[in-house]
Amino acid sequence: MHASVCDQLHDLVQNAIEAGASCVRVMWRDTGRWLEICIADDGCGMTAEMRERVADPFCTDGRKHPGRRVGLGLAFLRQMVLETGGSWNLESEPNMGTTVSFRLDQTHWDVPPAGDVVSAIAGLMAFEGEYDLVLTRATSRGRYEVRRADLREALGELETATSLGMLRDYIASQEEALQKGQNHGRHDT
Repeated sequence: MHASVCDQLHDLVQNAIEAGASCVRVMWRDTGRWLEICIADDGCGMTAEMRERVADPFCTDGRKHPGRRVGLGLAFLRQMVLETGGSWNLESEPNMGTTVSFRLDQTHWDVPPAGDVVSAIAGLMAFEGEYDLVLTRATSRGRYEVRRADLREALGELETATSLGMLRDYIASQEEALQKGQNHGRHDT
């Protein structure tokens, strides 16, 4: 089981990128009581049969990790969400992409903590590959949006310690402003 919601998010975005997505959109909304996350991609998608089987931890398509006989990510997410009074939805069509959304009641004693939000967002932006990622983070105090393409344009790359440090500092500044209620729209790099 994942230790934090950030771990789940990391796994879902990595799945989208490995499914050939050229664009991944993440909406991360915190209402205080509810945590709502939606990850939508334009990757290879899933057949109806595969969508039915994702709740089974012993199900995998074998493409991502040849030889592996288990696929635990979506099965663990579904289990965690449903056992803590939340809800989840999976929509996917072959060659059209996948959307995974879930809602967690943060007052439930078994809901994992959010985790290190700043490091998680920086890590999502730094995955290898040619894709864009648009992350929107919202609370009752405001919102901000970060685009991987904008970050790469501003920093040149997202591989060196220097650029990763600047990326992390930028995300931390956005999170700090969000907590203070100073973000009220889209903030580009």
